[in-house]
Amino acid sequence: MSEFKSLAGLHAAVTGGGSGIGAAIARSLLQAGARVSLLGRNAERLQAQAELLRELGPVAIQIVDVSDEASVSQAFAALGAVDILVNNAGQVQTAPLQRTSLALWNEMLAVNLSGTFLCSRAVLPAMLERGFGRIINVASTAALTGYAYVAAYCAAKHGVLGLSRAMALEVAKRGVTVNAVCPGYTETDIISRAVDTVVSKTGRSADEALAGFAASNPQGRLVQPEEVANAVLWLAQKSSAAMNGQAIAVCGGELM
Repeated sequence: MSEFKSLAGLHAAVTGGGSGIGAAIARSLLQAGARVSLLGRNAERLQAQAELLRELGPVAIQIVDVSDEASVSQAFAALGAVDILVNNAGQVQTAPLQRTSLALWNEMLAVNLSGTFLCSRAVLPAMLERGFGRIINVASTAALTGYAYVAAYCAAKHGVLGLSRAMALEVAKRGVTVNAVCPGYTETDIISRAVDTVVSKTGRSADEALAGFAASNPQGRLVQPEEVANAVLWLAQKSSAAMNGQAIAVCGGELM
């Protein structure tokens, strides 16, 4: 699809666009002809990623804390009209439920769920006015099932899916679609940190810890960021208008 510049003339905003899945999504959208804005909290990381991507098309950066209402309002006012919003910014911390502090709980909801809400609310009026828009929320398989020791994260991602479905129904007749992409364990910095945590707490080797994550995928491997980006690119197409309120699991068959 991307070779035909199917997104030419459209402006895409990708939160958490400085690395990992967000960077892969930005690359895919640029290759399809979109103008892309990378959003995140780390200016240095965003700038470095923008420099890597600019050979593919126009890239801008915007500093934002997606969990802060004022920051989101200011950032999206500076961006102007957005045709495609990819809510990719996310964060995960592990703890058994009985050791999950209220502060950790609130942080997981603020970044993963409230951030998706605030950014979606910021772009929606202009999308409805134009009669076109794509909101694509990068959730997780944790939006579809439970995982031990990440109750707050699972709750937040389940919330993202519920939010996606509710929004999808509200805008169904207005030319806007809202969908969620739910990756399984993906080869990103989050997994690298998770491996470090397993090693420190269990004494297993890094290879053993990594194999444990890969084993949840029937294909016996980690999902690649580009594979998640392909799903996002498909949902972003004008021709994908019938895809609305869906949760697309990108996990090699872990969930069916």
